[in-house]
Amino acid sequence: MPESYQRIRLGVAFFVATIAIAIFGYICFGWTTLEAVYMVVITIFGVGYGEVRPLDTPFQKVFTMLVIVAGTTSAVYIVGGFIQMVTEGEIHRALSMQTRQRTIANLRNHAIICGFGRMGEAIAHQLEAAALPFVIIDHDPDRVALAESLGYLIHSGDATREDCLYAVGILEAKTLATVLSDDAMNVFTTLTARELSPQLTILSRSEVLETERKLRLAGADHVILPLTVGATQMANLMTETNRRDFLNHLEERNYLNELLADIEVQMDELTVQQGSLALGRTVMEMEVRGKGAFIAIAIRRADGSTIFRPHPSQMLQTGDALIVIGHRDAIPEFADRYEFQRKQLKVRRDSLPPVL
Repeated sequence: MPESYQRIRLGVAFFVATIAIAIFGYICFGWTTLEAVYMVVITIFGVGYGEVRPLDTPFQKVFTMLVIVAGTTSAVYIVGGFIQMVTEGEIHRALSMQTRQRTIANLRNHAIICGFGRMGEAIAHQLEAAALPFVIIDHDPDRVALAESLGYLIHSGDATREDCLYAVGILEAKTLATVLSDDAMNVFTTLTARELSPQLTILSRSEVLETERKLRLAGADHVILPLTVGATQMANLMTETNRRDFLNHLEERNYLNELLADIEVQMDELTVQQGSLALGRTVMEMEVRGKGAFIAIAIRRADGSTIFRPHPSQMLQTGDALIVIGHRDAIPEFADRYEFQRKQLKVRRDSLPPVL
């Protein structure tokens, strides 16, 4: 236990003991309990209203003086413990910040990760495993605290600002990955970073295909679309194995979702129920109304037959299971809006393989 906490505990114990002994003493002098408590309060806190009853004997006067000294000393001791606790915390934080800033200033050929969401955390984990130097930028207090608890170098700030990028050594950095959750922020960050460091290799995340061109115009060397990456991984698995077995085998599908979890993509099965708003609509209509939230990869009919890579004009019928891959946060909302019965696949986070 820190010294300041021990000091506060000792001071409180001594203060309580002083009050108890003082009250007991005045009661022994023949005072009532209320008179004794009142006398102790005005004596210790120095109110100065005068004695409740005259202090006739020298012993009573000496006793009262001891109460004053003991009560005041213990109170000051407690306050000192609080001041020490606050001061130690501030000094520790200041020293930690100074050490962190000095370490960041000494980095060379390092990577900068803008955003410490799930994708940023996965990148940091891989860079740490490869013993490559990196620093993170994020403005969310919870994410900053998480990164610090993991022992990562992190700078709290806005990645779109020049001063923030200078603070993490962008002029000495080798690569920058901007994986913020907002595409517009990724564009601004890319634009600012490219202006400050023309030789920097920039990788940027994009949620929708339309933003890819803007990111490249802003200066991104590589643009990663999690949804496209997930669809590609799924296509590879489906072409390398028996497609029907893959879609019907729950373990295979769960394993795929584990692979896709770190890029915030997952596979879901949306079943068209009687009276669903999706009934009679085409696959293209569903994808358009989903606003890029998912890609339809198959339809399982009620009779058990499966249509792979369904044509955009394919119409949905009652009992059809539309198998989609898309953003894990957007699919549930879409399913509720169009009254799909959603079958969510479980993701075992403890068995996730590393994601590059």
